[in-house]
Amino acid sequence: MLSHFQQSAPARLCAMTVMLCSTLSFAQNTSSTVPPVIDVHVHAMDESFPGLGPMCPNEAKFTASDPVTKEAPFGWSQEECTPKLYPAAKGEYLKGVVAEMERLNVTAVVFGDPKSVQKWREAAPGRVIPGTSFSAGMQPGAHVPLDELRKDFTKDGFKVMGEIGLQYEGLSPSDPSVDAYFALAEELDIPVAIHMGTGGSGRANLAMPKFRGSMGNPLLLEELLARHPKLRVQVMHAGYPMIDNMLTLLQANSHVYVDVAGLIWSYPLKEVNRYIQRLVEAGFEDRVMFGTDQLGWPKLMSYSISIIQNADYLTPEQKRDILYNNAARFLRLDATQTK
Repeated sequence: MLSHFQQSAPARLCAMTVMLCSTLSFAQNTSSTVPPVIDVHVHAMDESFPGLGPMCPNEAKFTASDPVTKEAPFGWSQEECTPKLYPAAKGEYLKGVVAEMERLNVTAVVFGDPKSVQKWREAAPGRVIPGTSFSAGMQPGAHVPLDELRKDFTKDGFKVMGEIGLQYEGLSPSDPSVDAYFALAEELDIPVAIHMGTGGSGRANLAMPKFRGSMGNPLLLEELLARHPKLRVQVMHAGYPMIDNMLTLLQANSHVYVDVAGLIWSYPLKEVNRYIQRLVEAGFEDRVMFGTDQLGWPKLMSYSISIIQNADYLTPEQKRDILYNNAARFLRLDATQTK
């Protein structure tokens, strides 16, 4: 990988003509000179996510449910569309995503329990930045012992603390009950990635009763940041849909970045572009990072990259910043850490 703002001549050429390096739907890069991309939000799955079928990206249908039947509305359209994303066959997901990472020159921050992340590190040497958090499994409120997490970062090579999903527990990120974990991150100079905002259709009354939309308010980070002024924070999903509060937080706290993962493909395209454009036009183009929230569709990464590549409101330089430069700065990468 080349360091921040330093690229080879072919890479600079491709960066300046990024619209020519993709189609109108998918990123179709195959050359070894493809400019690097950092995906700051990938999950360490090795099987297709349970229950996922084909999906029409950017065609969300957040339909109503009935409290009597409790039939869950499906957030992503499965109707006819182009392109249509398909889940991997059983046992083929990791292989498929790693192939896409190679083809697209992607380095990914991969989150999960240490054993699952290690599988990804072995499957994609040099392309995985390992991340793990203090959540112990899917049970809300079950947390990893502090000493165990310290070992992950000091001895086992983990680089990012995330995904931190306190919103699913109905907790503010500034809640004192978890402050010791953020103190550890500040002490070790480890960036933290915190879920804030989007939670899917009907999340609170159909799947996760402790989930609270109000706990995704970006301004809830203020007390945490005041207690830990050296903490680097990645607000996952860019705090969608609370754009005004997100801009307020970014203006007051210059150590805060956002990722556009999940948001970028699961909401209508006009809505996605409107949200990203607000962030950029408000002056925060150097703190917007690309991410997918990669799930069971291997081509999701390619598709998500194309959203940035085809955004007519972004300059070629802004596209490169979002796809690579901003994350390289946030993660403090150098030429020896990624390809």
